Amino acid sequence: MKCIQNPLRGTGMPAQDGLAKGEITADASLVASLLTHCPAHAETPLVSVPDLAADLGVSSVHIKDERGRMGLGSFKALGAAFSIAKAAYQKIGEAVSDPAVAATALNGTTFVTSSAGNHGLSVAAGANIFGAKAVIYLSVHVPTGFADRLRAMGADVVIAGDDYEASMAAAMDAAKDNGWQLLSDSTWVEDTSGRDIMEGYLALCEEMIEQYGDAPSHIYLQAGVGGLASAVAIAARKAWGDAPHITVVEPTAAPALQASIEQGKPALTVGPTSNMGRLDCKEPSHLALKALARDADAFLTLDDAYVAAEIARLEAYDLATSPSGGAGFAALVAQADDLGPDARVLLVLSEGPSDD
Repeated sequence: MKCIQNPLRGTGMPAQDGLAKGEITADASLVASLLTHCPAHAETPLVSVPDLAADLGVSSVHIKDERGRMGLGSFKALGAAFSIAKAAYQKIGEAVSDPAVAATALNGTTFVTSSAGNHGLSVAAGANIFGAKAVIYLSVHVPTGFADRLRAMGADVVIAGDDYEASMAAAMDAAKDNGWQLLSDSTWVEDTSGRDIMEGYLALCEEMIEQYGDAPSHIYLQAGVGGLASAVAIAARKAWGDAPHITVVEPTAAPALQASIEQGKPALTVGPTSNMGRLDCKEPSHLALKALARDADAFLTLDDAYVAAEIARLEAYDLATSPSGGAGFAALVAQADDLGPDARVLLVLSEGPSDD
């Protein structure tokens, strides 16, 4: 475990060559409007777990449970759903509210992306709603169950590369070669279209803030490239100011955000494959990094074995999850003794328990 305090808090990442331009908006109005046209969209619950809080010695623990999001089992459903709905809206306007018209709005469009699993499911689902085609690139380490689920949803699946970064490079090449639309959940200097994906997560944030009410004292946010963490941090600062202490949690094997904060620039990291597969990203999303450099208070890395052991506690509360989905909870356990009895903790359970 390694924890660093963020020296860039409040000021953000210095402007520099090699860092994408632009920001993630804090305005969720368009997200909320367009997601109403997705038939599976519904609010997910915020769960209070007083017995767990008592066990950890803190005042309260609330968990935003994303395991049922849009029937896809993950917060990732929001990102591509919004991005694809936005593309349809830009083409047919308010007619997106008519399912019969919307079903053919993006005929002839192919969306291509790389995924560690859940983002690909969202792209496939969004493409189905609006008549587009989805091509999903997966690394060799993504569980076969995700590939099977993607194919069952009508997506074409291509296995390419030894990690997320390699499969994303292959997806980017395919987009250029075939004239397809890249729909990444990350951003770089060369491509910031993934901003829409991250802004889609603001729907989750707005729900959570309204459900929670007064500000929590601590928020723990697991991160891969940083999309979810940045959206929550942006929304939390807008709603609650400096009140919550926000900690970003990554695998020890993939500390891309922590290393970037330490180096003051986007960092490419190396390491073994993590059991936190959806967090096993060796390079940060630039726009997410910029937001977290400004808004997060600390960056924490955790070992695979520790996270796998600690998330088992959640099963007793009907909150079973995967190491990827529960890394924020594991971070709370690691730091609970230091928080004190008045701590009010907010977490996101970002996916269900299956790693298959």
